[in-house]
Amino acid sequence: MYCPFCRHSDSRVIDSRTSDDGLSIRRRRQCPECGGRFSTTETASLSVIKRSGVTEPFSREKVVLGVKKACQGRPVTDSDLAMLAQTVEETIRSTGASQIEANDIGLAILPPLRDLDEVAYLRFASVYQAFESLDDFETAIGQLREVHGRLPARPVE
Repeated sequence: MYCPFCRHSDSRVIDSRTSDDGLSIRRRRQCPECGGRFSTTETASLSVIKRSGVTEPFSREKVVLGVKKACQGRPVTDSDLAMLAQTVEETIRSTGASQIEANDIGLAILPPLRDLDEVAYLRFASVYQAFESLDDFETAIGQLREVHGRLPARPVE
């Protein structure tokens, strides 16, 4: 780490602390040459491999924007969406991978979205999992009922 004051190529770590969000480390450093002190922030990079093969940095904002469309007209706040995006990022980072496919991000979104709002979950899943018929919706609804221990709907006569 170069000293920002004298450009010496070495520095000594005096103190290390985890940031409030737990995703980065703040290090207090001192230059052995000039004695100047400075702080650095270190984060593990997380890249997304898109379907086209292009790689870009992971973005919580993109997760929020993608889920926000499914939540239109639902009682879901911006704070709820921010928490969902944080949960998704933590889930992805817990895998230890530095690169993740966009498809895996969609899979990581589904469980917390189901817990947040079932209608938004169905909307997102219908696009993400490319539902093609009513049977696909019925299967997804049946799975939601199993998760919540609800009885299946009575058939309409």
